[in-house]
Order: sequence, then structure tokens, then C-alpha cells
Amino acid sequence: MKLILTADVANLGGPGDLVDVKDGYGRNFLLPRALAIVATRGAMKQVETIRRTQEGKRIRDLDHAKEVAGQIQGIGKVTVAAKSAGQGSKLFGSITPADIVAAVRSAGGPNLDKRLVDINGHIKTTGSHSVTVRLHPDVSVELPLAVQGT
Repeated sequence: MKLILTADVANLGGPGDLVDVKDGYGRNFLLPRALAIVATRGAMKQVETIRRTQEGKRIRDLDHAKEVAGQIQGIGKVTVAAKSAGQGSKLFGSITPADIVAAVRSAGGPNLDKRLVDINGHIKTTGSHSVTVRLHPDVSVELPLAVQGT
């Protein structure tokens, strides 16, 4: 299935790129989420317009991403409280990106999208951890995280 991407899709391409994907991936994931449009003749004429508008947004987004990165770095270490399992350092469940976003917001940081937070595996223990926040393809911030058991 030939599609034209309308947004950045990890490991696939950027806005305005013509990609050939499997039918199920395009029909069940890309099209319902408005990440792509079907590559028709009319859509092919709009590719340059899509690229120009996304490039204009990207320049503004890069400046905004650097500003948000500065705000995140200004917070310092973020503390997340979670229910611990008994005396040890293990947690019931794990820390999710939504928990981290809520902790950043409560610490006076910016309002982030949980899809920007990359945990690098699972956080299932108390203590210090490091989390990556990918604000833009060119801007990512390491966020120190302290997990406390309750």
C-alpha cells in the first residue's frame, strides 16, 4: 500500500514522504491516526505543500523544543511516589510515562505528552533512574528521576 506521511513516524519517515507499507499497517495504524493519506494523483500534487507546511512548523518547533528543554533541565531531579512491595526496593507494578509527566507537571515543569517520554525498559525499583524526553528529532533531554516507595 502506497501512502504519503503527514507526520513523523518512527523508523518510517517524515511528513511528505512516499512510503510503501503492508496493507494492515497502513489500514489499521497509519490511516486511523491521521499519520498518512492514501497516495492518489491529487495527493501526490499536495506532497510539496505538506512538506513546506511541516518544514515551517519544524523550525518553530525546534525553537520551542529548545525552550521546553531548558525548562525541563531547570527543574532538576523529579520525584515520583509509588507503592512499594514490602521492605525491599521492588514496586507493585511499574512507573509509566504518564506518572513521569504528572510528576514533571507537579514539580512546576511544562505540560508534556506522555508519548515523548522514553523510559528505556521498565522502572520497577525505587532509587535513582534516568529517563529520556524526546521533544524533537534534534532535541532530547535526560531527566533524572527519583522513585520513592510509599
